[in-house]
Amino acid sequence: MITLLRYLCFATLLSAIGPVLNAQHVFEAKIIDRQSQEPLTGVTVFFPELDKGNVSGVDGKVRITGIPSGSFRITISYVGYETLSLERNFPLPASQQNETFALSYSEEEMEVIFVNSTRSSRTIEDSPTRVEFIAGEELSEKGNMKPGDIRMLLNESTGVQTQQTSATSYNSSIRIQGLDGKYTQLLRDGLPLYSGYSGGLSLMQIAPLDLKQVELIKGASSTLYGGGAIAGLVNLISKTPEDEPELSFMLNGTSALGLDASTFYSQKYGKTGATVFASYNHGTAYDPAGIGLSAIPEFDRFTLNPRLFLYLGKTTLNFGLNLTTEDRLGGNTDYIEGERSAGLYFERNETDRISSLFQLQHRFNDRSVLTLKNSSSLFDRTITIPDYIFAGSQFSSFSEANISITGSETEWIAGLNLWTDRFDQTQGAGGEPLDFTDATIGTFLQNTSSLSRIWTLETGFRFDKHSEYGSFVLPRLSLMAEPSQQLTLRLGGGLGYKVPTVFSEDAERIQFQNIQPLDTRLLEAERSAGGNFDINYRFPVTDEITMSSNVLFFYTRIQDPLVLSAAGSGYEYIQPDGFVDTKGVEVNLKWTYRDLKLFVGYTNANVQQHYNGETSEFPLVARHRLNNVLMYEKHENFWIGLEAYFFSPQQLNDGSEGRSYWITGVMTEKVLSENLSVFLNFENFLDTRQTAFDSIYTGSIDQPQFRDIYAPVDGFVINGGIKLKW
Repeated sequence: MITLLRYLCFATLLSAIGPVLNAQHVFEAKIIDRQSQEPLTGVTVFFPELDKGNVSGVDGKVRITGIPSGSFRITISYVGYETLSLERNFPLPASQQNETFALSYSEEEMEVIFVNSTRSSRTIEDSPTRVEFIAGEELSEKGNMKPGDIRMLLNESTGVQTQQTSATSYNSSIRIQGLDGKYTQLLRDGLPLYSGYSGGLSLMQIAPLDLKQVELIKGASSTLYGGGAIAGLVNLISKTPEDEPELSFMLNGTSALGLDASTFYSQKYGKTGATVFASYNHGTAYDPAGIGLSAIPEFDRFTLNPRLFLYLGKTTLNFGLNLTTEDRLGGNTDYIEGERSAGLYFERNETDRISSLFQLQHRFNDRSVLTLKNSSSLFDRTITIPDYIFAGSQFSSFSEANISITGSETEWIAGLNLWTDRFDQTQGAGGEPLDFTDATIGTFLQNTSSLSRIWTLETGFRFDKHSEYGSFVLPRLSLMAEPSQQLTLRLGGGLGYKVPTVFSEDAERIQFQNIQPLDTRLLEAERSAGGNFDINYRFPVTDEITMSSNVLFFYTRIQDPLVLSAAGSGYEYIQPDGFVDTKGVEVNLKWTYRDLKLFVGYTNANVQQHYNGETSEFPLVARHRLNNVLMYEKHENFWIGLEAYFFSPQQLNDGSEGRSYWITGVMTEKVLSENLSVFLNFENFLDTRQTAFDSIYTGSIDQPQFRDIYAPVDGFVINGGIKLKW
């Protein structure tokens, strides 16, 4: 009887679930790129009514099981492509089984970014040279935090650190992958304007309102731009006139009693066009630690940058001027406020810069373009501290002629350029003046070729002849593989050099006091070799969540590094027997979910100096650094972001080790109308300051001996303002 009951129950269960099992169907399809006809990996296929989906494999195929009978909507979506929506009735007829669907690029979703720094006509995705960029809304958001300079804009990039060189005057330089600022070229529209004597102040004297985008290349980039780009280069790309005129204005105030006012105008008038940028930046002496020394100096800076554009058929030319004047006073707050008693410490930087820019581009046909360019810069600076004045003028120029030829599968660029540099010291005791005059003439050739659908190769060669330090041969190679739309691999490397210069971070820290001139008979140019390997992968996790990742492995070695060393009562530049190298990894991850974006960046930079058989940590480098930004963004309406940055302990020049620390901030902006938006930022709201957990000087406040600055000294600062645009 029991056996009979079990049989009846089993039969009843089978009869109940049988129709259900028979009603389960399978959806199978293949997803390809419409243009290349290649399979797409990671495409999301989703049934909204069933909350069921899957992603395509490496062969572009996708399989979804457990679909009941009935009519259902299907969405096929992929980052950068138009979403395909269709409806299918299950069970499927034979004609709709194992279908192939072709997706097309979405012009609305894909923002095309052309790279200026590689001088190629390729987009950033198609360039074999790894280029990072900041543009669009990201540039605007970062510009809100420090409208008066670009220090914060660069410091938030993975692998980049802005190093403060003065405890009281805020002077800073840029470090890429832990290497000194002198190894990075700072360019404006591909022209060198900010280097040498002006290097310690350049980051503080460039306002971002007139920038279209910022491009960053890490590693040896000497093929196109000559010596100095050992660690990499930063190219600031200016806005140019568009068909629609633009007039924008930004006003910013800070809780540290700072003020920034900037305006930008741009318009095309038929065959002519013009842009004008002007700014006024003011700072009030700010001492959050209450120790009697300024963390932010008192300063006033004026900038004017007009440019004229001419469009003469196949020829386009533009020329402009940049005028900047600044008076920056830091040190004892009593002195800054007007007390002129003897013994009070202060540091004053008075600077005047005038630079010119000229570019001509003539297009012979759709394939060939001739470009002529020139920049000249006169920078005058006076540094005054108690009982010492150092002053001088640096005049530098850069001229170039190049021609580019573009074919269907290959692109060539060849050119000649000339650098000239002269420094005249006008004040400063302690031996011979640091005057110098030199020139470099160079020629270069670069080729970019598509070897196949997957492989693209970029090779470069440069030959430089320097008036004092001889000849340099600089090859470079970059190889890109793109096996799928989701995966891109880049491998690159090259040689670089840097001729000896008295302008370094160490010299800035001591205001160029008692430094002996360079002995060109004993010194050699610093030479570098390095490379990097880059893996970029992106894919949709679900229908609404996408992820992109980038991993960069890097290595750079600098032979015969130039070191400032104590010599008697002064200092001299020497080249110890050995080298400096940096190696490590950068990791960038980005998740997007509807209006939320999460950025996570990690840098591991192991920088060591190998001198005279001994190895030690390179000073002022955070070996581990973490960048985190969570952003909620309603496009063209409102955004708010929370950021947190971690710096591991840094080795200091006095042999001690600094502490690790976090910097946190909140940034917001609200668009009130088509022409008006307001922004408010809470920078470093945990009030992380070196003066809160470590000292910044030894000795007395009247005769301070400053220690290395490895953490913020200005602490918690609120800034906010308005932006107007027509």
